[in-house]
Amino acid sequence: MNSPPSAPVLRFAPSPNGLLHLGHAYSALYTWAAADRLGGVALLRIEDIDTERCKPEFVDAIFRDLHWLGLDWPEPVMQQSDRFGIYAEAASRLRDNGLLYPCFCSRSEIAAAATGTDPDGAPLYPGTCRHMSNAERIERLERGDPVQFRLDSEAAILRAGMLTYTVVGPTVTDRPQVRYARPERWGDVVLQRKDMPTSYHLSVVVDDADQGITHVTRGRDMEAATDIHVLLQMLLGLPSPIYHFHRLLLDDQGHKLSKSRGSKSLADLRADGWTPEEVRRAAGI
Repeated sequence: MNSPPSAPVLRFAPSPNGLLHLGHAYSALYTWAAADRLGGVALLRIEDIDTERCKPEFVDAIFRDLHWLGLDWPEPVMQQSDRFGIYAEAASRLRDNGLLYPCFCSRSEIAAAATGTDPDGAPLYPGTCRHMSNAERIERLERGDPVQFRLDSEAAILRAGMLTYTVVGPTVTDRPQVRYARPERWGDVVLQRKDMPTSYHLSVVVDDADQGITHVTRGRDMEAATDIHVLLQMLLGLPSPIYHFHRLLLDDQGHKLSKSRGSKSLADLRADGWTPEEVRRAAGI
């Protein structure tokens, strides 16, 4: 007897390094609406690997803001800061396969040597430490030099071969389309730092797999990062979700709403007398 197919699982995964703003509200409301359309469930995940910037009071504020918007989710809520050992294990698997190497270059050294930029506009790492001898690596690690661990993208792409992923749009119920991933444009991305056993790229693919995420809804600005995620999924033997990239909310100058640009928080809007219905209308949900 065949078992029935599992219901779709989506997720909203904010970082508690500040208060949520209207752009976050749009993404959350969009994800819950997409889950409803698919007959599935939306999970809340707290992406707090940056233990210096992420604060418990911002986690509490996330819960408060989302409940105010009328959203709920299954418990318990996954928090990445509880899972560092799991991410370190995934990184060890990559290292054991010869795909992770230590890099001792400073930001200024990388900027001076870079000959291009990655899709985010950051200097593209030229692979300087990839060719370092094992003896020098061991010496510098034992000396305690500042270090980060990078994916050997050339070896990883050679092992992975041609990579594709599935996209739906303009709505989550549209016909799936296949796109080709281009991880080479990211170069040797950082997956670990000495004081942090993971990165966004590594933790997100591990979490999506562990939570059984079937559909990832996120802003169009994150589409390029899917190149790296699909590559890591293949290397770690993890399933690849269906991806959907929604529009971004922009300010009057045409910039994406963001904490760093001081976009007005949901708490401020609530204090100004906004209702959840007004937030939904402003977000276009």
